[in-house]
Amino acid sequence: MSKKRVIIMGAAGRDFHNFNTYYRDNAAYEVVAFTATQIPDIEGRSYPPALAGHLYPDGIPIHAEAELDALIARFDIDEVVFAYSDVSHEYVMHKASQVLAAGADYRLLGPKSTELHSAKPVVSVGAVRTGCGKSQTTRRVSDALRALGYTVVAVRHPMPYGDLAAQAVQRFAEHADLDRYHVTIEEREEYEPHLDRGVVVYAGVDYEAILRQAEAEADIVLWDGGNNDLPFFKPDFHIVVTDPHRASHELTYHPGEANLRMADVVVINKIDTADLACIAEVRQNVIDTNPDAVLVEAASPIYVEDPLAIRGKRVLVIEDGPTLTHGEMAYGAGVVAARRFGAAEIVDPRPYAVASIAETYRKYPNTGPILPAMGYGDKQRADLEATVNNTPADMALIATPVDLGRVINIDLPYQRVRYELQEIGRPDLAELLAAKFGRR
Repeated sequence: MSKKRVIIMGAAGRDFHNFNTYYRDNAAYEVVAFTATQIPDIEGRSYPPALAGHLYPDGIPIHAEAELDALIARFDIDEVVFAYSDVSHEYVMHKASQVLAAGADYRLLGPKSTELHSAKPVVSVGAVRTGCGKSQTTRRVSDALRALGYTVVAVRHPMPYGDLAAQAVQRFAEHADLDRYHVTIEEREEYEPHLDRGVVVYAGVDYEAILRQAEAEADIVLWDGGNNDLPFFKPDFHIVVTDPHRASHELTYHPGEANLRMADVVVINKIDTADLACIAEVRQNVIDTNPDAVLVEAASPIYVEDPLAIRGKRVLVIEDGPTLTHGEMAYGAGVVAARRFGAAEIVDPRPYAVASIAETYRKYPNTGPILPAMGYGDKQRADLEATVNNTPADMALIATPVDLGRVINIDLPYQRVRYELQEIGRPDLAELLAAKFGRR
């Protein structure tokens, strides 16, 4: 039989993992190409031979997703695999229609085909959308497990935007490792809070190799999910975060709904700032969809170093980039802080945006008068710096988990907006984790 010719549609994350776990050594298939979207400038590379395996001595090219129809025709493709996250069910099926019309089969790979099994217990934290509060939930879980006496190693969903072979397995134990690996702002946002707590972080491309290294130094492996993707490791305890600011999205986004249906615990976050009717809608949707899940309600209270310094100021608000872009949030913690602490005005940075930041606004026109902290490479970091310093504000409010002042030069006075998960009522996550794993 001839091999099935395959294209994997992705965004430099789930796509590579699906290849590694299902296709890499599978002689029944030939993966002809990856396509890439969502993240700037990740196409035009190749998945390198060092990672692609013996069946692909020349590696595998990565094309822009815009070329999909032409690639299907040129290479007589049999099967297209959809392998990225945080998109609506409608979007997924529009892509299906495009692929079917071009003559190929359309496929989604599930956990049985792609989850890796760990020799150590795995606690996974996921979400139904980007920006639900997954990061602060992961930190809360990490703190609770360490309080029970466990050594925790966090493994972060991939964000390999540079040299893929060099990024196959990355271990971060201190802040100097962030500079050594030349990580992006988006990676710093996820890694720094763990490092601040003394927790080792792994990330990269080859998650089989990553898992085996992480197991060697962990009592419990903590999967720190990205977007609303499914875990790469088979979880023993799966926690999923929802967001009542986007009520109904828990049932209408891929693969967020699958995450919800798989969850052992569902966190309804942001109940301190969301509308009561929206909280009730999410709660009922969870009960109807996954009645066996334990519900935990939580807030993500914000705090700044000097609230009085914000009062009456014209402020530039800088928010987490992916939350505003494909996460489709019009605002985040920075806007909440500006309003709560009496800022006179939120200055619109869009007229002052340069180059790739201006392009981000064009690509995501629903982004409001706030600045997404985009920084996928040196050029984009420079564009972000120029946009910040072009904007005529009195001060900046930076609501990203990373201290932007460490990676770009900010001329304005600025304050960081911080937030941690705070469960309301019982059971809380610490109690649930203690019941599941006991004390070490």
